[in-house]
Amino acid sequence: MTSSTTVVVSNVTLTLDQLIDAVRQLDEPGLNQVAQALLEVDSNIKLAELIRRLAEREPAGDVSDEAIRAEIVAVRQSRAQRHHAESRH
Repeated sequence: MTSSTTVVVSNVTLTLDQLIDAVRQLDEPGLNQVAQALLEVDSNIKLAELIRRLAEREPAGDVSDEAIRAEIVAVRQSRAQRHHAESRH
């Protein structure tokens, strides 16, 4: 998504307050782009934290790889059947 707003940055140093003031001067589409970028950063931070926490956990001992594979096959078959049934209507 591109905006008609042009931003030229060449070795510019801004304080956080200056950056916030600049953002406040943006038009609505520009503000939406900044908001989307901030949401993406937040999502990436949360995802990285979740991955880190999951990596620290001990794997579940009560679920075998074979049981996981069987569940994947069952879910795929179920989805295929639903898709087939929906495409007939």
